[in-house]
Amino acid sequence: MKKNLLSLFMVTAASASMLVACNSGTTEENKEVKDTTTVVADQPKMMEEEGVMVGGAKMVKSKNIVENAAGSADHTTLVAAVKAADLAGTLSGAGPFTVFAPTNAAFDKLPKGTVEGLLKPEMKADLAKVLTYHVVPGAMMAADLKDGQKLKTVQGEELTIGYKDNKWTVKDAKGNVANITIADVVSSNGVTYVIDAVLMPK
Repeated sequence: MKKNLLSLFMVTAASASMLVACNSGTTEENKEVKDTTTVVADQPKMMEEEGVMVGGAKMVKSKNIVENAAGSADHTTLVAAVKAADLAGTLSGAGPFTVFAPTNAAFDKLPKGTVEGLLKPEMKADLAKVLTYHVVPGAMMAADLKDGQKLKTVQGEELTIGYKDNKWTVKDAKGNVANITIADVVSSNGVTYVIDAVLMPK
């Protein structure tokens, strides 16, 4: 009888030890899973860079003026002209610059054959004059502009800023007026304003 009780006690003790061991392993495993889940959950999400939508693309501060313009479906003519005039390198430089960027529709308003003529190799100097007439040294935000303000361009002649009925305009040397349709497009090397007409120097 005593022998049977002793055997039963030993079996019970062994079972209890195994149960404790199993529970201990399960706890450790659960802890590992919990720790892993915590690490994954704590990983920071990538912040999307802020920017301004132009021509179906987001213009961001981490890109320069030319890189941003190249992404706009509304500025393919301007980008082609900048490359033809060998100004891409300049406008990709440190700057800063303020650029008044005509859309494709703005170039389409010019007399027939004007754009094609300016893009010819022999017209490179004239094309450069037209394009640099759209560029002002320094980065000027809309808050820096004033009605009637004169801005001296890289080309050498002036542009005149206008403000009426909550709308900004820019007038060229010939009196042609372009509306600023999108303002304060900030790039790494300056600011761009989208305009609806091509500005022409004298």
